[in-house]
Amino acid sequence: MAEFLYGHWAVMEALRAGRRTLEQLLITETVEEKGLVADIIAKANERGVNVRRVPRRIIDDLASGANHQNTVLRVGPYPYADVESAFELAQKRGEKPFFLLLDLLKDPQNVGVLLRVADSVGVHGVIMQERRSVSVTPAVVNASSGAVEHLQFIQITNLVSAMKDLKSQDVWLVGFEAGADIPPIDRTNLNMPIGIVLGSEGEGMRRLVRENCDMLLSLPMRGNVASLNVATVGSIALYSAWQARGWQGWEHS
Repeated sequence: MAEFLYGHWAVMEALRAGRRTLEQLLITETVEEKGLVADIIAKANERGVNVRRVPRRIIDDLASGANHQNTVLRVGPYPYADVESAFELAQKRGEKPFFLLLDLLKDPQNVGVLLRVADSVGVHGVIMQERRSVSVTPAVVNASSGAVEHLQFIQITNLVSAMKDLKSQDVWLVGFEAGADIPPIDRTNLNMPIGIVLGSEGEGMRRLVRENCDMLLSLPMRGNVASLNVATVGSIALYSAWQARGWQGWEHS
């Protein structure tokens, strides 16, 4: 079933990744062909994708009223990966496995932010339970600025079972929660085969998910607000794990 991705970066990254079936690029009649729009059209032409100018109301409808930036790409379904392909990617890069596990997150914006960061730090696989969680919808693709198009996103039936499978393959599962009795993040060297585990908005990790973590860590806080947004916590945790690896894979001068 076709989907309609919207927004400049979501469309551009889907075209760049080329992992989906790319069917048609729709641009509003009045938008000028310059800047990023020109780059998107050029990439579509390079990929052999038909480009069509249409009235804005058509794109408004296809994007369900979201901020589409005059650009919609008709694509095939998202190509979900599996755990084995994530391990293969780690092996190909010569790196210790690096996973992000999301326990029933439902907000596309939070998931999108985490996926963008996961791509930035070189996560090999993102694991999420299929039932009662958000999937890779056009809203998630947009919120991730298209980063999810480059990621190994893995939908599984049962998160706890997936955690046990990772542990059997020597991946350490580190859950993040707030709490005075939970050690702060700087007490542990995160340079290891790791899966960062994050709970849902408001409710946190479910009991069995928490119990199957090898350790729990927290982010120290000194302000007046009691907790941080899950996307903020996850972003800090992911960057901390990457820093522990010596910024592995970062080409810098």
